[in-house]
Amino acid sequence: MEEYEVEAAPERLLADLKAGLSQDQKSIPPKWFYDEVGSKLFEDITRLPEYYPTEAERGILLSNAGAMVSATNSNTLVELGAGISDKTTALIDAMTEANGQLPWYVPFDISADAIVTGAERLAARYPGINIHGIAGDFDLHLGHIGGEGRRMIALLGGTIGNYPPEPRQKLLRTIAGTMKPEDSFLLGTDLVKDPARLVAAYDDSAGVTAEFNRNVINVIAATLGIDISAEQFAHRAIWNPDEEWIEIYLDALENVQFDLDGQEVRIDKGEAVLTEISAKFTVARLEQNLADAGMQLAETWTDGDFMVSLSTAG
Repeated sequence: MEEYEVEAAPERLLADLKAGLSQDQKSIPPKWFYDEVGSKLFEDITRLPEYYPTEAERGILLSNAGAMVSATNSNTLVELGAGISDKTTALIDAMTEANGQLPWYVPFDISADAIVTGAERLAARYPGINIHGIAGDFDLHLGHIGGEGRRMIALLGGTIGNYPPEPRQKLLRTIAGTMKPEDSFLLGTDLVKDPARLVAAYDDSAGVTAEFNRNVINVIAATLGIDISAEQFAHRAIWNPDEEWIEIYLDALENVQFDLDGQEVRIDKGEAVLTEISAKFTVARLEQNLADAGMQLAETWTDGDFMVSLSTAG
């Protein structure tokens, strides 16, 4: 497994916080949600009745993986933000059936532990599978993705929605720049729908999402040794109708002040820190985003709530 020093580096978190907490709208990048506790909480979120995206996407993949592979003749799967590879088996099964042999699998994730866990699961299910894990930040290290043959590069889970428009286009252009003519890009996107249903998915009645959101404060405290507590903040999720995305905030319940290596940070009582956006898409918007990045939308599969799309380079 190739591994790049990004996940646990205090320097990376410090740089992100210095940048995000110095803006008028203070923010913390959502990639820092995923320590061991945060990853477990997110797994719990995916099983909540209000949170439909994970199971919706899984259902689309299970029902249509054969068509996705048939449309591309892919024999290598590259998964960006692979996590523990829990939705990967549908695509691996389809590639195996289409090609008569197990595909190469290249999981790319910021968490080396997640890659190892996923690889162990897949190796037990598919003895002899070739797995080449890459631990890194795909905002920084996409140039290192490999994989022989006809690659299907997958970015699932609606992750693309966490990127505002300009960073989103940068990421899509970078992905397009790695693609060979025979490669394809499989993308999972959540669709615009009733705002009340969307807000409920990010503010569940059991409070699991609130705990997940506040846990980023624990990550900051533990990683940087800062005297700050999750109990000083409240979770809030709203729908932004102009941008058509969910915004998730931590609202300060009291004045919070701490030092970031010489940079004084003050968060006033009632002030909101943005921790995540989750953009929702229409087919027309997605097609334009892909075209602007140099890709062509070829096919889509949807259950009305969520969509998986297949694109080609050029």
